[in-house]
Amino acid sequence: MAERALGKAVFWGSLGALAWTHVGYPLAARALARRAMRRVRKADWTPSVTVVVAAHDEEAVIERRLANLLGLDYPADRLEIVVASDASEDGTDELVEAVAADEPRVRLLQCPRGGKVAAQNLAVQETSADVVAFSDANAAWEPDALRALVRNFADPEVGYVCGRLRLERPDGTNREGVYWRYELWLRESESLLGSITGGNGAIYAVRREDYVDVDPRFGHDLAFPYLMVQRGRRAVYEPAAVASEKPTPSIESEYRRKVRMFEHCWAITVEGRMLRGLPPLYLAQIASHRLLRYGSGPLHLALLAANVALAGVRPAYRVPLAGQAVFLALAAARPGLPRYYTLVTWATAASLANYVRRDVPATWQAAEGTRV
Repeated sequence: MAERALGKAVFWGSLGALAWTHVGYPLAARALARRAMRRVRKADWTPSVTVVVAAHDEEAVIERRLANLLGLDYPADRLEIVVASDASEDGTDELVEAVAADEPRVRLLQCPRGGKVAAQNLAVQETSADVVAFSDANAAWEPDALRALVRNFADPEVGYVCGRLRLERPDGTNREGVYWRYELWLRESESLLGSITGGNGAIYAVRREDYVDVDPRFGHDLAFPYLMVQRGRRAVYEPAAVASEKPTPSIESEYRRKVRMFEHCWAITVEGRMLRGLPPLYLAQIASHRLLRYGSGPLHLALLAANVALAGVRPAYRVPLAGQAVFLALAAARPGLPRYYTLVTWATAASLANYVRRDVPATWQAAEGTRV
């Protein structure tokens, strides 16, 4: 009897947590944002900006990235571009130096191999600009993207601004774009509530005085938003600041990218003190959007195990078990959203196992298929 009660608690608890993080919380955040909207006091101003591009072996894209940044609609005397080369072994450094020889706004910073965040930390130490912006080497910004980002810093409460990443159409089966549109919709709601819970590496900026050196294993995307809130600042989303990137080509390659990404998420969750000193609403946002999302793989495994146990003694539980079986069969049969969801969810469990077994490396390689 006690085992059956435990099975029910695990089944309904796991199902409720999954339903909340994927459906309930996004709808609740949108509804609450409409009632308690916190707008950013924006202004068209042009503080001095240093754009940092962390690069490791990016010779395939670095010239295009620099040309794109040099073409931004921003005063030339207020803009500096620093390529923080993380011990690149290809022709990245030489290509940057060739551009810098003709363009004084471009500078190469050669860093020892330490990973993306370590290179970013070194670059920020060498700048005195009012605002530091960051971008991936394979991203492309719209001409007005930087202006759209920095106008949010006219509000003294804002410490961090994340732009909108637009994923190009993949060459293969990847369905990341569907998830990403859902994620941006939720991010807009969180920003209107006060602060977002996560950013992206393609386009974001931070007030120089609010920059924080974080553990190189953590990454800025997930660490900066909660760190800003802990410091009494806001971390906001600016949809008018648009960048584009090419996603990985297949669901399977996206799975491998997600495993690497979620490893860093687990490190932040366990070691990053992300729940310390947060106001109640933002704490609920972090728990709902981040903690439960990272735990979706273990939650699904618990749900399935409890469902199998209960289906043998309660016929009513055979219906949800059949539903799970059909969903997994669809995921196995062909590429599509069921396979994407299954693999990305499994990535949260696989990454947890990797984190427990071997910790998380700070260095990285470019995701396959995103540089051509």
